[in-house]
Amino acid sequence: MINRIKNISVVFIGAGNLATNLAKALYKKGFCIQQVYSRTEESAKTLAHLVESTFTTSLEEVTNNASLYIVSLTDDALLQLLPNITKGKEKALIVHTAGSISIDIWNGYAQRFGVLYPMQTFSKKKETSFQNIPFFIESNSPEDTELLKKIASTLSDKVYYATSQQRCSLHLAAVFTCNFTNHMYALAAELLEKNNLPFDVMIPLIDETAAKVHLLPPCDAQTGPAARNDEEVMRRHLKMLSDDPATQNIYKLLSDSINKKKEII
Repeated sequence: MINRIKNISVVFIGAGNLATNLAKALYKKGFCIQQVYSRTEESAKTLAHLVESTFTTSLEEVTNNASLYIVSLTDDALLQLLPNITKGKEKALIVHTAGSISIDIWNGYAQRFGVLYPMQTFSKKKETSFQNIPFFIESNSPEDTELLKKIASTLSDKVYYATSQQRCSLHLAAVFTCNFTNHMYALAAELLEKNNLPFDVMIPLIDETAAKVHLLPPCDAQTGPAARNDEEVMRRHLKMLSDDPATQNIYKLLSDSINKKKEII
């Protein structure tokens, strides 16, 4: 059965961070990556070389005879290019990898369609192991849901069915967990740089904070001046940020939110 799954020919529409990591992972598991499309020739050519496939920068030149099309574009590009992506591919399974877009976008454009969403942050320059990355799948038929489950299971031990509403909630939670958190790192790095301190000194703190939520609910793991309502410390911090009103406002909003959550608990 696994060998039959791997005989599926795959086309990637998109060659960004997620597509690059996913295509390389499937290729290493023995899947045939038939073609890569990207509007940027360098991106298409680079990924195609890594997975031994052809590439194109024209949607009109994307082959129509693949079994599976994995569409990994920005949300805006996906919605704009839907008719061009699906044209002539009536027999194929077409899926997108977006966390925040409903499966319903395929209605009227494709006969077999779905979602293959690996919930992780990806970068082209850092290869990612998919073994512990959760995949959330959805399709318009039980047969294709099972097919997506088998494909995802060749990469990950954690494959789940999720409705579009559930997936959107996952994506929103991921923005708080990952994107906003990383922005806090960026603000901290700026503050340290202004005072001739390296960001590396924060790494043990970051690691310990992340390790705690493996064992404790996030609310129980919360520490710091806002959690203990140390008003004097918070006043001093806000004064230190007086030359940066935007960051000062973020500090106020987060401190208020932490304090209110602690009051509820």
